[in-house]
Amino acid sequence: MPPNFKLQGHFILIFLAALRGESRYLEMQEAVGYDPLLLFNANLKRDLAGEQPYRRALRCLDMLSLPGQFTFTADQPQLHCAAFFIGEPQEFITIHYDLVSIDCQGGDFLKVFDGWILKGEKFPSSQDHPLPTMERYIDFCESGLIRRSIRSSQNVAMIFFRVHEPGNGFTLTIKMDSNLFPCNVISQTPNGRFTLVVPHQHRNCSFSIIYPVAIKISDLTLGHFHGLHLKRPPADCGEIGDFVELLGGTGLDPSKMMPLADLCYPFHGPAQMKIGCDNTVVRMVSSGKHINRVTFEYRQLEPSELENENGNSIPEFCLLSL
Repeated sequence: MPPNFKLQGHFILIFLAALRGESRYLEMQEAVGYDPLLLFNANLKRDLAGEQPYRRALRCLDMLSLPGQFTFTADQPQLHCAAFFIGEPQEFITIHYDLVSIDCQGGDFLKVFDGWILKGEKFPSSQDHPLPTMERYIDFCESGLIRRSIRSSQNVAMIFFRVHEPGNGFTLTIKMDSNLFPCNVISQTPNGRFTLVVPHQHRNCSFSIIYPVAIKISDLTLGHFHGLHLKRPPADCGEIGDFVELLGGTGLDPSKMMPLADLCYPFHGPAQMKIGCDNTVVRMVSSGKHINRVTFEYRQLEPSELENENGNSIPEFCLLSL
């Protein structure tokens, strides 16, 4: 298996293991025959682009990157199920209930979460999301069809569901809507280029890359002039009000990750760093007084780079075993 696919598979296995730990029990046959690497396969989108609308069955444990109509029908009691949805960085996700046939009084549920959550870790973190955590859950059994359509605040969303009675289930339509100023993003790919813009808004925005990567920041525009500070020796950009920080870690929540570097002044790059973590985050903190912008490129590190890190990499924080 190529290294690229190994790392993709490694991340999906984190999902599977985390869900199993969160719910204490999962029927493992749900994953049999399922190729989760399709989530990150750009060819899939091209192949299916002409099929409108795209339809397929939804699995008890699923990950989807395509708009379309998805139907879950229980063939046995399914007690611990979740489906993760991801769009392009510049997209919101809208989840629309077409048909719901579950027994709320009998213990069934269907909940949308605005973002992703695994083992208590959330993306976006509570610090970066505009809503309190409890308001990010929308429970069908409480709201019914009053909230027939639910739109995410970023390019990821998920549902939790439980269906006891065989034959019961639901049908959802997933749509992708344009987001002019994407704030919190999980990248579908290990390589890419992105410009994060926060226009006069007091908010924090994170761009998460679930691979060990080399980051090259080519342009940073802030409303003040200060210096570039690595975390050794300690420096505090937090007093500035507007800055970009690079984070690394193994989990999903940026607020629980290791700060690696702060960038506190505008410049035209490049500034480069290799980060050998399972998850790398570029996070912009904005006071709302300025239009802040950061442009960066990222590429997945080769196994040889992870084994022989040097230069301005941070090997002691994140050692990845391949």
